[in-house]
Amino acid sequence: MFAAARVAAGTGVDDVPGATVADVLDTARQRYGDGFAEVAARCMIWVNGEPADGATAVGADDEVAVLPPVSGGMDE
Repeated sequence: MFAAARVAAGTGVDDVPGATVADVLDTARQRYGDGFAEVAARCMIWVNGEPADGATAVGADDEVAVLPPVSGGMDE
C-alpha cells in the first residue's frame, strides 16, 4: 500500500487472503476500517505490476498494490 492507503491502513505491507482482487480488498476494508475503505475507493489496483480489476484472480504469491491517485506536477 502506498501514500494515503498506507496511512489509512497503518501499514505498507500485509498478507491479505482472497481468490480475487475484490476478495482481497473486502478483507482489507474489514481489517482496516472506514478510513481505508474511503481511500481504497479512489485507488488504482495493480497485481504483479499490471493494472487489475476486482475480477482479477490472485494467489498466495501475487502482489496486490493499492495505489492512490497522485496529484501535483511541475510548475513552469
